[in-house]
Order: sequence, then C-alpha cells, then structure tokens
Amino acid sequence: MRKIVLASAIAVSALGLAACSEKTEDAAGDTVENAAADTEANVDAMGEGIEDAANDTGEAVDNATDAAENEATEAEADIQGETEAEAAAD
Repeated sequence: MRKIVLASAIAVSALGLAACSEKTEDAAGDTVENAAADTEANVDAMGEGIEDAANDTGEAVDNATDAAENEATEAEADIQGETEAEAAAD
C-alpha cells in the first residue's frame, strides 16, 4: 500500500513539473524573442548614431580643409605681395 501511495505521489509531482515546465519554456521563449527584438532595435539605433557621427565628422573635416586652404592662400598673398585671387591661381 505504501508503495502505491508513494508511486502515486511521484506521478502527480512529475505531471505537475511537466506542466510547470511547459509554462516555463513558453515564458523563456517569449523572453528570448523580446530580448532579440530589443537587441535589434538597439543595434539599429546605434547604426543610425554612428552614421550621423560619421557625416558630422566628414563635414567638419571638409570645413577645416577649406579654412586651411583659405589661410594658406591669404598667407601666400601676403608673403608674395599678390592678391588672394593671384595666390589661389598659383
């Protein structure tokens, strides 16, 4: 009798764990899907941020290059006694 009760208790516990386990698997699957979606959104946002930073850096380099060329033209004009147009043509 004792073995039958013990076997029944084990069977009920096993069924309870199996049901709980299925719920846990579903919850874990949902968590993984949500984490993947969040990761994808964050990667997209970082990509946009990096692209914006690269564009800003490119513009800053272009502006610095233009300013340096203008300064060089002015300096050449002053040194050689030319107009800036003449210095730029050289």
